[in-house]
Amino acid sequence: MALSAKLVMRQGQAMALTPQLLQAIKLLQMPHGELAAFVEEELERNPLLERAEDEPADADEPRGDIQPQREDEGEWASSELEVGAAALEQNLGTELGNAFEPERIEATAERRAPDEGLSLQAGSGAQGSGRSGEEAADLEAYLAAPVSLAEHLERQAWILLSDPAERLIAGLLIDGLDEAGYFVADVAEIAQRAGVGTGEIERLLLRLQDLEPTGVFARSLAECLTLQLVERDRFDPAMRALIGNLPLLAKQDRAALRRLCGVDDEDLDDMVAEIRRLEPKPGRAFGASPERTAIPDVFVSAAPDHSWRVELNADALPRLLVNESFAAKIKRGAGREEDRLFVTASLQTANWLVKSLEQRARTILSVSSEIVRRQDGFFVEGVSGLRPLNLKTVADAIGVHESTVSRATAQKFMQTPRGLFEMKYFFTTSIASSEAGHSHSAEAVRHKLRRMIDAEDPGAPLSDDLIVARLKAAGIVLARRTVAKYRESLKIPSSLERKRGKSAAARASGLLSYPVTL
Repeated sequence: MALSAKLVMRQGQAMALTPQLLQAIKLLQMPHGELAAFVEEELERNPLLERAEDEPADADEPRGDIQPQREDEGEWASSELEVGAAALEQNLGTELGNAFEPERIEATAERRAPDEGLSLQAGSGAQGSGRSGEEAADLEAYLAAPVSLAEHLERQAWILLSDPAERLIAGLLIDGLDEAGYFVADVAEIAQRAGVGTGEIERLLLRLQDLEPTGVFARSLAECLTLQLVERDRFDPAMRALIGNLPLLAKQDRAALRRLCGVDDEDLDDMVAEIRRLEPKPGRAFGASPERTAIPDVFVSAAPDHSWRVELNADALPRLLVNESFAAKIKRGAGREEDRLFVTASLQTANWLVKSLEQRARTILSVSSEIVRRQDGFFVEGVSGLRPLNLKTVADAIGVHESTVSRATAQKFMQTPRGLFEMKYFFTTSIASSEAGHSHSAEAVRHKLRRMIDAEDPGAPLSDDLIVARLKAAGIVLARRTVAKYRESLKIPSSLERKRGKSAAARASGLLSYPVTL
C-alpha cells in the first residue's frame, strides 16, 4: 500500500485553556508563600486592586490612637522636650547626636496629674503618646547582622595572611566552600584563575585549614574529622585506622574495626564516642538559612456534638477588593482609547483574580472537609486509625477531577488536635488484610512496624521474616521485600546492624559487664 500526504477536515470538541483558567489552576496549586508574593505583584501592577484591610475607616468612627489636641499643647511639648533633652544629655555624658543618629532621635512626653508632675520619655517612641505621628525608631538598624561563614573566614584570613596575592587566592578558596564548610572547588581551576601553580594552592589550602571553626576547607568527611582530632590531640594510630575505615563504622562491623585498630571493645567504644562528639559539618553554624515556617491553611477542631469543625485560616487567605468606582471615574476622564482599554483590561483581571481566590478557598475547604470525614479514625486513635485513601475517592465525593484534588493538597497544611500535617499525609495506599472486606493504610502499617521494632529485645532483634509473620498474625499481609522497603524508608537498619548498635550502646551505658582476664 502506497503512502501519500493529503488534507482532511475533521470536526471535534476540545477544551481550550484560557489564560484566566490557567491562572486559576496555578493559584490553586500555590502554597501560602508563593500566593502572598503573587498577590503583592498584582497589587503593584493593577491600580484597581486593593486590600480589604486597607479601606479607610469611617470618619465618624473614633480612633483609639488619635487624641484631641489642646491649644497650648504645641508650646508645652516643645518646652518640655527641650528640658528632657538637656536632662538626657547630662545622664549620657554627651550630646544626643553622638549617642543616636539624628534622624532616629525621638522624644515623647505625656502629661500626668498635677500632683505627679511631668514625665519625660525618650527613645523608641513605642511607649509614647503617639501625638507626633512619626514612625518609631527602627531598633533593627542597631542590631548586628548575622555573620556568614565566608565573612567569618575572610576576617581570619586577613589576619593570618599579609601578602596581598595570598589574600586574593584565599578569597577564591573561600568561594569554593559549600554550606557545610567543605572545599568542593577544583584546585587546578583556581590555580589557572590566580596564575599560580597547583602546589601553591595546596600549600595555602593547608594553611587555611587552621582557621576556625576547625574542620573547614576539608575535602572529605575523614579529613574534617582528622583536623578536629588533631586539634584535640586524639589522632593516634588506632584513631587513624578508625577514620580510614568509616564505611565499616557505618555498618557497625565491630569485629573488623577491632582487628584493624588493634583495640578491644572498651577502647573501641571510647573511640566511637569521641567521633560522635565531633562536628561533621563545621560551617552549618554560620549563615544558615532560616527554616520556613509551615502556615496551616485549614484548622480542624472538635465540635461540641463530637464531630469535627473544619475552617479556613483567615490569615492565610489574601482579601482583595476591586475599586469599581475608581475604574468608572478613570473611564469617564480618560481621553485616549489606550487609557480606556487599559482600565477595562485591569478591571477584568482584577475581577477574575478575586473570583479565582474565592474558588481556591472553596476548593481547599471542600477537599479538607472530605479528608477529615474519611479519616475520622486518625483524629480519634492516631496514626493507627488511618484508613486507605486516594485522590479519586475524594474527587468523586466532591465532584471534581483528581488533578484538582492533587493541586488543592499540594504543599497545603492542616492544623489538627494531633499536630500540623501536610494534606498529602492523609492519602495512603491500601495494604491487603487476611480478613475479607478489610484493608490497612500503608502509613498505619509503617507506624506498627516502628513500634514493633522499638519494643524488640536488643539481644534478639526481629528479622524481616519474623516481622512478616507477626504482621500476618495481626491480619496484615505483606511480602518480605515490602517490609524491607518500609524499614528502609523509616531509616531503620537491618536486624544485624541493630544488634551491633544496641549492644554498643548498652556497653557504653554500663549495662553490660566486661569479662576480666587475669
